[in-house]
Amino acid sequence: MSTLVVYDSNYGTTRIVAEKIAAELGEGTAVVSVSGLTPERLTGVELLVVGCPIIGWRPSPRMQAFLAQLGVGMLHGVRAAAFDTRLRLFIHGDAAGKISHALEHAGAHIVAKPHGFIVEGREGPMATGELDKAAEWAGAIMPTLRR
Repeated sequence: MSTLVVYDSNYGTTRIVAEKIAAELGEGTAVVSVSGLTPERLTGVELLVVGCPIIGWRPSPRMQAFLAQLGVGMLHGVRAAAFDTRLRLFIHGDAAGKISHALEHAGAHIVAKPHGFIVEGREGPMATGELDKAAEWAGAIMPTLRR
């Protein structure tokens, strides 16, 4: 299965989560930065996992720009999931939910509930246990692909 994990990262923490997710998804999974990524790169992708940090209560500007390029139906037949990295705050925004909605609007079939992974500070590191949670979340996606 052709799998692509797309991420945006300012300080490296979201990249680390993306790499952990890709490792769990296994062989044939590519990890790419959203910087410079065009929708054409998605041709032939069967599973698309997308994540970024929450910035200003929403996905990062680079991720928003990428998602805005996805036309209605462009991801028809693609299975997708979304995640974000966030601080542990009472009110924190929801980039993963917004990404998931954009992917679904582009025609993707969402196979996992959007998930946020906690960072300790603006520049990281990841909170204790969060990379294990990322692996578990990715592992839960695998059975949905056999349906």
